[in-house]
Amino acid sequence: MTDLALRLLRQDRHLAELAAFPFDFDLDRAARGHCEPVRLASGGPLEVVAGDDTGGTYFVCADGSVLYADSEGSAGIIGASVDEALDILTGLPGWHDYLGLSPADGPEKILAHVAETEEELRECYGIDEERAELRAALGFPERSPVELVGMLHAALSRTEPDFVLLNAEEGLAHRPLAPDVRPPLWEPVLARGRADLAGLRTGDTGVLAAVADDPVRRRVTLRAAQFDRADGDLAFLRPLLRREAESSMSDELRLAAVLVGLHGDTADLPLLHEVRNTDFDTRCGLGEIPEPDAGGEELRRWAREVDDCLFGTDPADEPLSTWTGLAADQGLTELARVALIRRLDEIAMNQSALRRRPGSRQLDTSPLRSLAHDFECLGDLWQAVRAQRLYVALQDTPGDRVSARLTQARLERESGEPDRAADALSALRDVLAGPTDDSLRHWRGTNLGTFLAEEHFRLARALADAGRPEQARAVLAAGEEIRDELSQAAAWAVRELAADASARIGKLS
Repeated sequence: MTDLALRLLRQDRHLAELAAFPFDFDLDRAARGHCEPVRLASGGPLEVVAGDDTGGTYFVCADGSVLYADSEGSAGIIGASVDEALDILTGLPGWHDYLGLSPADGPEKILAHVAETEEELRECYGIDEERAELRAALGFPERSPVELVGMLHAALSRTEPDFVLLNAEEGLAHRPLAPDVRPPLWEPVLARGRADLAGLRTGDTGVLAAVADDPVRRRVTLRAAQFDRADGDLAFLRPLLRREAESSMSDELRLAAVLVGLHGDTADLPLLHEVRNTDFDTRCGLGEIPEPDAGGEELRRWAREVDDCLFGTDPADEPLSTWTGLAADQGLTELARVALIRRLDEIAMNQSALRRRPGSRQLDTSPLRSLAHDFECLGDLWQAVRAQRLYVALQDTPGDRVSARLTQARLERESGEPDRAADALSALRDVLAGPTDDSLRHWRGTNLGTFLAEEHFRLARALADAGRPEQARAVLAAGEEIRDELSQAAAWAVRELAADASARIGKLS
């Protein structure tokens, strides 16, 4: 695909005016930019090339794809190139009305919908002669509305995960431009595991060796076996169970044990106990396995109970973290990132989603803490900070607020926001100075006190390295005050960090 059509529009004013009206692809509006600052979640570049009269904007992405964002917070890919996008826009001047259509609707429905929309447009202005002239000048072939709707639908389906648009200030993701055309997250995550599972069922020893030796492939294959169970799987489940024990206790180890146990073969009890006794963690995590002299029905009953409680056969019942974790492990970083951003957006827009039970006023804020951790593991500190700030705002006790602020300050420092980090530490010290309960009474004698002093010294050092001596001295002084309240051993543990921060600040004087 090329951008020949875009070059032609830029060279020929008459063609540009035709594109602007009646096809609402206005090059002159590019200079205005979008109605709000935006960026791609993936961090890829965006170039504004045109706009429309409703405040929408056409962006070109790094691979040439055209991303359209409206002024209401929705966005989606509408073409693999500017040429393809213009082919669709000029061929379907009422394209906004067709976002819910797909080839599955069939030619009759598509043609009827397009005919109705275009008749309404003709009541307001001409489109037929203008379309014929512009498409001929741009070199577009004759296409039926059915083909063009298929092209539009295919483009929209490529939006996630690589072209999700974010508000550059708040971090919220734009809604899909069209009704959700994405497959469930678990489908791409399980794709490799399902292929390996099929290979294992052929008896291919090479596939078994490769899966068993690769921790990620092994975990994904076990998850595929969770949702596609067969009587003949026991032969390869046994070696996968034994090899998974090398990773110590994991959800997939417990899953493998359950999948083996569901067959009710008492000959597997020695293997299950061998796996359980791998180390301390596995002895705790698999402590409920029936004794070696148990019968087959007892073994099956144990496996069914654990299966019903923790696993099951419907991937929709699995927590999001299962799929985002496996996506990240397989290098599907953008899939994981977008799913986590969508989840954070849901919570940010509706904090009642955190209620411990319907009608309860108590919130379980642990999902926000997990989101911050997961974003950090993906290297997305911007979204990690966003999740952590919301987590901080929902903490009830002084102790929880101090701990949460400490993590917030660290993430802000590491993401290059030292001013925000300094503010977080200042708010933290205010809580320390006037706690409203006894949740902080032992902070000086615990690791929390050490961590507080360390973060002050690290931030002072970062501020010094950024050439901001006054702020660095203020944070250093606050850290020294905290250090003075610690035990001798704790104060000694942070002495080198304090000295290093002080030395760096001294060099700026």
